[in-house]
Amino acid sequence: MTSGLERGAGSSAPRSEDVARLAGVSRKTVSRVLNNEPYVSEESRRRVLAAAEELGYRLNHAARALASGRTRSIGVVALGTAGYGTASLLVGIEQAVRDAGYALRVLNTPDGNPQSIAAALESLLEQGVDGIVVSEPFVEGDVPLGVDVPVLFLGAPPAFTAARTLSVGVGAHQLARAATDHLLDLGHATVHHLAGPRRWYATTDRIEGWRAALAARGAHEPPVLNGDWSAASGYAAGLQLASDRSVTAVFAAGDEMAIGLIHGLRESGRRVPEDISIVGFDGNPVFAYVSPPLTTVRQPFEAASSEGIRLLLHAVENPGADLPPANDLPVELIVRGSTAPPPSHKGQSPLHTT
Repeated sequence: MTSGLERGAGSSAPRSEDVARLAGVSRKTVSRVLNNEPYVSEESRRRVLAAAEELGYRLNHAARALASGRTRSIGVVALGTAGYGTASLLVGIEQAVRDAGYALRVLNTPDGNPQSIAAALESLLEQGVDGIVVSEPFVEGDVPLGVDVPVLFLGAPPAFTAARTLSVGVGAHQLARAATDHLLDLGHATVHHLAGPRRWYATTDRIEGWRAALAARGAHEPPVLNGDWSAASGYAAGLQLASDRSVTAVFAAGDEMAIGLIHGLRESGRRVPEDISIVGFDGNPVFAYVSPPLTTVRQPFEAASSEGIRLLLHAVENPGADLPPANDLPVELIVRGSTAPPPSHKGQSPLHTT
C-alpha cells in the first residue's frame, strides 16, 4: 500500500482519521477493526491493519478509556519470586491478557502479608485497571481494602471484599492425588510426603490430595515432613528418611525438593528407584534430564491462566452477567525413571503407567 500522506520531521503522530483516509474506509470502521469488533469485512479489516502498520499508528488507549469507561488493562498482584511455578503462571497470564487485547500491570509483594497486598491493590486501582489477578501463595489475615473491580484468585482464597470474585486453581489437589495413586498402584504399601512450607496455601492443597489418595486405599498415613521448596530442604529430608528402612515411596510437593531428596537418599546409601521411589510436583522440563529422570505431575499453568483470564474478562466486559461454565483443567502424570515397584515387588509388572 502506498501512502498519499506526507509528513514532515516535526509532524504529529498519525491519527485514526489518517488510517481511515489511507485505507479508504470510515473512522468508525477503523475503530471497529482496531477494537476487534465484529461486523467488519475481511477486506476492510486487511486494509485498515495494513494502513495502520504503514503509518505506524498506535491505538490511543487513554482516549478509548475515556470513551468506554475502561482502560483495557489488567493488574496482577504476585509474590516476588523467580520460582518455576510462579514464573510459569505469570507467563501464562501475560499471554492470555495480551491475546485478549489488554495491557498487563504487575506488582510484586516482598512477603505476601496483608499490608503489602493492600498497598499493591491500591496502586493498581489508582492506575484504573479493569480487573485484578491475585496470585499470592498465602494470605494471613484479612486485607484491609475493598476493591470495586472483578478479582480473580489463583491459589489462596479471597481475603478481602471485591465487586466480584472468581477463583481458578491449578488442580493441585487432583495432581497430588494422581502422584500418590501412581506410587500405590506400583505396589507401595504407603507413601510418605515431603510438603512445602506450612504458611503456603499450595502446601495444604497438596497435603489434602495426598491424604485423600491414602484414605481411599486404606493406606497408613505417615507423618508429614515440611521443606521450603528448595533442593537443600529436600536433601535434608533425604538424610532423615534414609535411616527408616520402611520408607519405599515419597511424594515431594515440588520438583526441586524431589531432586534434593534423591541426592540425600543416595548419599546415605539408598538407591532410587530400586529402594525408594520418588515423585515430584510441577513438571519442570529440566528434570527430565537428571539421573534418574524425575517422575512428576505437571501443573497446567497455561491452561489455568487462560481459563482464569477468560472468566475475569467476561466479568469485566459483562457486569452482572452469569459466568460461562468453567473448563476442566488437565491432570498429567509424567512417568520417568524415579519410580518403580517396591523392593518386595521387583519383577512384577506395575499396575498403572501413563
